[in-house]
Amino acid sequence: MRAAVIGVGHLGRHHARILASLPGISLAGVVDINRERASKIAGECGTAAFGDVREMSGLDLAVIASPTESHAAIAMPLIESGVHTLIEKPVTKTLAEADALINAAKVSGAVLAVGHSERFNPAVKAARPYVNDPRFIEVHRLGTQLGRSLDVDVVLDLMIHDLDLILSLVPSEVESVEAVGVPVLTPKIDIANARVRFKNGCIANLTASRISRDQIRKIRFFQRERYVSIDSAAREVEMYQLVPQPEGLPKIDGGKLTVPGDEPLKSELEDFVAAVREKRAPAVSGEQGRAALALAVRIVELMRQ
Repeated sequence: MRAAVIGVGHLGRHHARILASLPGISLAGVVDINRERASKIAGECGTAAFGDVREMSGLDLAVIASPTESHAAIAMPLIESGVHTLIEKPVTKTLAEADALINAAKVSGAVLAVGHSERFNPAVKAARPYVNDPRFIEVHRLGTQLGRSLDVDVVLDLMIHDLDLILSLVPSEVESVEAVGVPVLTPKIDIANARVRFKNGCIANLTASRISRDQIRKIRFFQRERYVSIDSAAREVEMYQLVPQPEGLPKIDGGKLTVPGDEPLKSELEDFVAAVREKRAPAVSGEQGRAALALAVRIVELMRQ
């Protein structure tokens, strides 16, 4: 299958590198409005460089890793023509744009996947079987990332990773949201906190910052008789739980879980390609990407009131 990567900046260059290595995939070209950058990445991946995806033809797959505001305009003609498309998170800038792409994919039959790579983080995959009914979730995603993704607030840049994870792990609808955010170094919100209450009583407290001195990506789940802690940056998981004893009090058992060394982006692309070949939904569908965007937009709107 012939594939293209549109936008080969910080993340897109890795999409190109991995796609070029996947069996059964021919990287037909990389696209970037920065021709020099496109040529550099094309040379590294052994493919051709283009300044506009409309210069290409005969594509089966496309990965869009351009700035968020351009996602819908680039993706729509591809999806309408039946090109299976993976769009980096957030899927689009607005919910109306997301709805239009989802509807177009239904009409054309194209697979529409969204690049929430934390779903494929090996630490997250190792922890998932032990997270079945969380009652309280604490999330910290902090770092210094002022050099990129400044076209969106930190909620759509960083927090949306964890919003997607939580929506996939809590078996309930969102009941209410409280949020606060501050534009510290840019006109956009740079640090944010949200408290999400679900209808089943679970509460998630999330903090995201792109102006922190420390790099932290941790999520902790508290549930009846079990505690699970994920460090997605270090790819480590700790799990502790109560184990009933024949006599006396239960004991605490647990420790670090075994975490495989998979590259999240490679797992994500492998799933996307498999979804196309098997004619099935991808691990993160357009609808799921839209759900994460909807919650993120709701949070941002609260912060700007």
